[in-house]
Amino acid sequence: MKPGVLIISHGSRDKVWVSIVDEAVEHLALEEELPVAVSFLELVEGRLIQDGINELEHAGVTDIIVIPLFVSSGSTHVDEIEYALGAKPAPERETDLEPFQVKANIHYGYPVDDDPDIAVMIWDKLRELSENPQQETILLVGHGSIHDGFRQRWIQGISSLAERVRSVSGVAAADYGLLNPDSVRSRVQYWQEQGHTVLVAPLFLSEGYFTKVVIPARLQGLEYAYSGRTLLPHPLLPHWIGEQVKAKLAALRSGE
Repeated sequence: MKPGVLIISHGSRDKVWVSIVDEAVEHLALEEELPVAVSFLELVEGRLIQDGINELEHAGVTDIIVIPLFVSSGSTHVDEIEYALGAKPAPERETDLEPFQVKANIHYGYPVDDDPDIAVMIWDKLRELSENPQQETILLVGHGSIHDGFRQRWIQGISSLAERVRSVSGVAAADYGLLNPDSVRSRVQYWQEQGHTVLVAPLFLSEGYFTKVVIPARLQGLEYAYSGRTLLPHPLLPHWIGEQVKAKLAALRSGE
């Protein structure tokens, strides 16, 4: 048995977006030396998922630990990638993603969801905006989903993460809003009516169209604090990946 790691993210035409993901993985400190490949679902030519599989199998890897670098189990991409890798018999929603050619055994991991490391990362990006924690609410803003089943997973993960952020930060309250279906503006208005200053935290891996355009547009005319700072870059993300790889390796070697 020779294990390896395949980290999969969405991808972007923005080379800076891609480089931020690469930089996070470069700081990955594993307890043992393993082949690691970083691949993208789309938009990054030559570095798609099949390319990553081929790279690892060419290195002799027999067991691939897959880390889906997405922020929620409610992402349809997490579901379709798991199916296309052969880690589940069928996708929950119809997909255009064709099954990959893979000989190695696949050990599929989990996305960010409500991991404690992520709560710390969110607060680190927000703390400079905080002036009076006893009168502040942190509002996590995520992409969300209009699809039944996926939407519920989004809500479960982001609501639990909001509570972790509240505990870490010490602010009066933490809540969430989704872009799909849209609840962001109404949640900001609600907390303003309670007399709170709202600190808006985008639950996205890296800055882009949603953080720079969509979120500000949804909140136009309202008063709120927003830096637009996303999860990456942050030194805790490599730690999150490393801990997941460690757990998967332990399970793999114990025969689970």
